[in-house]
Amino acid sequence: MSYAPYHWHVESVWAGRTPNAAAMARAPGISAADMALICLFLLGLYTNYTIWLSTKVPFPSAPAGIAGVILLWRRRDAITPRAFGTLIGVMFLYVVSILCAPNLTFLSRRLNGLIQLTYSIVIGYALFLTVIQARRSQITGLFLGISLFIVVGCLLETYGGLRPISDSVRQVIYNRGVYENDLRDMLLYHRVRPKFFASEPASVTFCYTLFTFVWFVVSRWRFKLLLYVVLVAVGIFAMPGPTLLLLLALILPYMLFLASRQNGRLNVAKLLKVAIVSVFFLAAFFVLAQTVFSERFKQAQSGNDPSFFYRVRGPAIAAKEIVRDFPLQGAGLTGEPFIEQRVVNIYVQSPAYSVGWQVVSPATELLINYFWLHWIYLGAGFGVLIGAALTRWFFVIGIPSAAFCWMTWAILGQASGAYVGPTCWAVLFLSGAAAVLHERAPDPAEDRRRYSTSSQDLIARVQNIQHGPQLEQAR
Repeated sequence: MSYAPYHWHVESVWAGRTPNAAAMARAPGISAADMALICLFLLGLYTNYTIWLSTKVPFPSAPAGIAGVILLWRRRDAITPRAFGTLIGVMFLYVVSILCAPNLTFLSRRLNGLIQLTYSIVIGYALFLTVIQARRSQITGLFLGISLFIVVGCLLETYGGLRPISDSVRQVIYNRGVYENDLRDMLLYHRVRPKFFASEPASVTFCYTLFTFVWFVVSRWRFKLLLYVVLVAVGIFAMPGPTLLLLLALILPYMLFLASRQNGRLNVAKLLKVAIVSVFFLAAFFVLAQTVFSERFKQAQSGNDPSFFYRVRGPAIAAKEIVRDFPLQGAGLTGEPFIEQRVVNIYVQSPAYSVGWQVVSPATELLINYFWLHWIYLGAGFGVLIGAALTRWFFVIGIPSAAFCWMTWAILGQASGAYVGPTCWAVLFLSGAAAVLHERAPDPAEDRRRYSTSSQDLIARVQNIQHGPQLEQAR
């Protein structure tokens, strides 16, 4: 089946030729096979199961890669020449960036990083093309269902005796990177955090955060904000971790760039209303950080939390120094070995770093934040240039708000690394697909429900008009 006509319509809308028409476009829906492939893709993100083709060539998130390639083939007719040409332009800029990077002795490693980056972007684009063809009800049901499944699984692991099975499976499928900090969890959270077949608790909380937020953006349910808050609370209880607080921070891009829109355009009156809601959720973010995760918050503030340092504070400090030293080209894609000693020196000299910490290895573990890795790899010059090229591509493929995508991507980047990996780009493409579905007209079933409700309201009003004079006379 070819989906090119619909995709061309969306592309032409956001290229500026037919404003507001995107909201009227309806998708034909996707098949059960497509839904299964999306699930396989998300499973790859959740497990981050990697197959090593050689000692230096990984196949990251292998289930996602397999699903992405199949989805790309199934959606090949939806790729327009203009979208393909813009993508080639983006990848060309990445090629130029690694050729301009300092110390060409690392060129082979950077080329390997470019291959991984291309793989991640392509399968992420395939996921995007599939999701935007789905009906809104299909995506909300899928992502909410997966989020609830994760919650139930975590509760069973903690209270239902599932932990031995989960740990046994994890020992078999993960030959490296298995989480072994249960003692630290006991000190910080007074219990062992559930992994539920993932390599570490952070993968569980990150995917739960991402999937729940996608459901929230796409859903048109009147009380979705209330359920969203409930899901945040349930998540904190079932799988405690500060990553879940990002669910509160993610309200900000949604409110500013999607909820404030009407008929495809910014509505100032709605913007003022949603700004108040955003402020409330940001306040809740800081309050919960200091109460629910008080011990973790105190350690992060006092510089005694190595995980927080390597994920948030450290990469930001390193990015500032690397951009200052290499402003135009950065360190190059996957350039950690080139700057490893420099980054270690920067960390050791930082007042937020504790000399009692063990210096992590390999170099990729020094920088676990894909947002700051963008600037470390590319510098200010190529960072801005490639960011602008990607933004242009987003509009070409029909994403209504690039700002929403970038802000969502930046927030979730504080809990995930691997800039060239599939997770980084899946976040960007899933947020883009969610924005497309958010702007789309209601599904036919929703239209029927609304029509029925509107008809009943109209009949009631007519009856009130007819019987109004009689009631006045009776009085």
